[in-house]
Amino acid sequence: MPRFFYIARNKSGQKQTGVEDASTQEEAIIRLQAKDLFIVSIFPEGTEKGISSEIILKAKFKPKHHRIKYDDLVLLCRQLATLLSAGVTILKSLDIISQQVSSRRLYGVIKDLQKDMEAGLSFHEAMAKHKTVFSELWVNLVESGEASGNLAIVLGRLASYLERNAAFKKKLISAIIYPVILMVAGLGALLFLTIKIIPNFAELFKGFNIKLPLLTRMLVELSSFMRHYILVIFVAIIVGVFLLRRFIATKPGRRSFEKFLFNLPIFGEFFRILVIERFTSEMATLIESGVPILYSLEIAEHSVDNLAMADIIRNIKDDVREGKPLSGPLQKSGFFDPMVVQMVTIGEEIGELSNMFKRLNTFYQEYIDTFLTRFTSMFEPIMLIFMGVVIGLMVIGMFLPIFQITQIR
Repeated sequence: MPRFFYIARNKSGQKQTGVEDASTQEEAIIRLQAKDLFIVSIFPEGTEKGISSEIILKAKFKPKHHRIKYDDLVLLCRQLATLLSAGVTILKSLDIISQQVSSRRLYGVIKDLQKDMEAGLSFHEAMAKHKTVFSELWVNLVESGEASGNLAIVLGRLASYLERNAAFKKKLISAIIYPVILMVAGLGALLFLTIKIIPNFAELFKGFNIKLPLLTRMLVELSSFMRHYILVIFVAIIVGVFLLRRFIATKPGRRSFEKFLFNLPIFGEFFRILVIERFTSEMATLIESGVPILYSLEIAEHSVDNLAMADIIRNIKDDVREGKPLSGPLQKSGFFDPMVVQMVTIGEEIGELSNMFKRLNTFYQEYIDTFLTRFTSMFEPIMLIFMGVVIGLMVIGMFLPIFQITQIR
């Protein structure tokens, strides 16, 4: 019968090593768990050479960057879900993932998770010690998975949620980056004309014995002002942005900024939809993973990243706690579309609330995609027309004195 060497810890956290006879590794694991042992590592007899190779691999492994990117967490969650569903223990899964993680900081976090779990903490308790890395959504979903014995399934759902979010963010960035590049290039061209080209014409006009047209004088004055105060303008912009960020970092400032965004023409509705999309996505994942509705609202309140929405969720949570159905408080808030209220009502009646939130999330993602596509397609011609008008005015302003001299002669 095959023999399996193992490293484990008992209930008090003491390390134990030994050999277990079993026909398969899974059988050996079951026998050891029946002895109230928490398995750290287990391997068949005769694989010491392979273990040495694994140690060498760990020694050669070097993460690529320091900070933890969103993609690093997405990959971590997906790998954990895959390994656990394949029957690999949580500690062994973390050990395997640590050998290929790209972030030095995340590598340290994974090692801390292993140490804490070997000391007797549960997975979600170990994760809760790293609040800057793992959000409340992570910790509570993992706790739900541990309590139900479906950790692999819950992590799979969380990984799908994170992957959808990552793909959605990339779409947003891709849609915005072109208009930003076009705007920066356009403003750069205008700045170049103002600082470099117009002064040359201004020197030429000094030799003309005529009164310059109003448009030409305005352009020359603007060019002179920009040349003398360009550094002051840049410093003022940097200081202004810094002070604005500091103001937004405060709660009153954040509320004022959110109110400003929601009241913007055209874009106000877009920002409101963005917040609702985030809410429906989180609620769908939480409820599908077995988290109670009140607890789901509690988590969404702290992770929605919008103070106005957090206040609305808090009020909804208070009403639900009193026994009211979720659809009523949603309608009372005045923030959600009637479609959201109706679909949540149906979801509550037929017991398919998570599916209804999924459908709502899909609808709002498609709405945002459509809005960004239309905005990008409209922005290019608008920007080109704006640039054409401004540059045209500059050209006319610079050549007007020449036309004036030609007419005099």
